[in-house]
Amino acid sequence: MENVVRESDPTNNVPDAIFSKLGLQLHRRDNHPIGILKNAIYDYFDESHGGKFVKFDDLCPIVDVKKNFDDVLVPDDHVSRSYNDTYYVDASTVLRCHTSAHQADLLRSGHTHFLVTGDVYRRDSIDSTHYPVFHQMEGVRVFSPDEWLASGVDATSYAAMDLKKTLEGLAQHLFGIFHKSDHCAVDMRWVDTYFPFTSPSFELEIYFQEKWMEVLGCGVTEQAILKRSGKIDNVAWAFGLGLERLAMVLFEIPDIRLFWSTDQRFTSQFSEGKLGAKFKPFSKFPPCYKDMSFWISDSFTENNLCEVVRGIAGDLVEEVSLIDNFTNKKGQTSHCYRIAYRSMERSLTDEEINQLQWNVRETVQNKLNVILR
Repeated sequence: MENVVRESDPTNNVPDAIFSKLGLQLHRRDNHPIGILKNAIYDYFDESHGGKFVKFDDLCPIVDVKKNFDDVLVPDDHVSRSYNDTYYVDASTVLRCHTSAHQADLLRSGHTHFLVTGDVYRRDSIDSTHYPVFHQMEGVRVFSPDEWLASGVDATSYAAMDLKKTLEGLAQHLFGIFHKSDHCAVDMRWVDTYFPFTSPSFELEIYFQEKWMEVLGCGVTEQAILKRSGKIDNVAWAFGLGLERLAMVLFEIPDIRLFWSTDQRFTSQFSEGKLGAKFKPFSKFPPCYKDMSFWISDSFTENNLCEVVRGIAGDLVEEVSLIDNFTNKKGQTSHCYRIAYRSMERSLTDEEINQLQWNVRETVQNKLNVILR
């Protein structure tokens, strides 16, 4: 894996900060919030479907472009294919953006019920809920004609009804543990949406802590995907959920960086490996804010800025936010970004923050073709 990701291809945009996360597999740690949540979902599917779902959680995150995009019908001009959004190892190989990258292979292999869990990678903004590495779970179920013909409804409607029933049960299983009364149902609703790989497509929202929260996307698999995989007479459903998103709510974890912490004050809180534990905050160290203004070029993107800042400050950067912008009479556009530095584990010194900011300013100017103000 190391030789592949670090080869000196000019199209390679995988920084060391991302390379260092490959192989850590938080989802395979039974005493980690991500692993605990994965196991709880596995338990639900074992109980509700009699162990029919085959589980995959060790598939390689390095995949070819065809598997990551083409096999799940992502259009050629879709923004997710750009180097601004995706980590490319070379022009034809990426770090997977979603666990759906394995869907076609598993269908072609004959699997009809499966769950795929793994680390996925996307170039993204910097704040408390976004991180360039996170974890997803993909679920797929394939139906044969004899399963829906006796139901009196068409294949698509049958698959959609089964999908909603299955995922409503999963939401009740996960969120019911935290509900005020074990006898009360969890409030949930379905919202129609669009995904290139399913039709119809839905998002499931849960009413949790006095607001509606989207927890997963799903739908009836596009027939083109099934036909390419040899499933000519079948219908299927698929869902995808982000484990961090759910874990932050269920365990009340306020900052996504904490999932990567090795601080015992964090890790020891989940040593029992059970869903239901609540994160108890330890000392929150003060943030330090530094502003940076520059004239941007036509090629400037915020994702590239975030990659530079994260490459220098790592997990010491808490947030990068645009606080001001304007265009002068010459047509030049200026952006002012505020960078929040804060460690989850200790107080940062003025000296190291100033050094980080100096390095950021220098690198931003050299790499991003901007003019500092």
